[in-house]
Amino acid sequence: MKRILIATALAAAAVAAQAQYTGPSTVPAATVKSLQAQGKDDQPAVLRGQIVSQVGDELYSFDDGTGQMRVKIKHKLWPAGQPVGATTKVELTGEYDKDWVGEPKFKVRQVRVL
Repeated sequence: MKRILIATALAAAAVAAQAQYTGPSTVPAATVKSLQAQGKDDQPAVLRGQIVSQVGDELYSFDDGTGQMRVKIKHKLWPAGQPVGATTKVELTGEYDKDWVGEPKFKVRQVRVL
């Protein structure tokens, strides 16, 4: 009986760890086109569109209809139990990463399926 209670408590803690805030944000919505044209390094933003392909470990191609951009999504950020395909609409919260060398990308802090 004690093992069942411990297992239940651990399962509940794991579910609570997966919870994420889904309310309003003060971070402005942006487009790939606007970030590429006027984005500043480490600028917070929200992108809405589709993740169209995986191009590397934790690196994906994102398309919002105005253009495409590489996005970095850590494995632990994917929403549990919600599969994401090339046609799934998502909202990505994070920051624009404009390095001195290489292609700019978007570092994702939260993935939300719309």
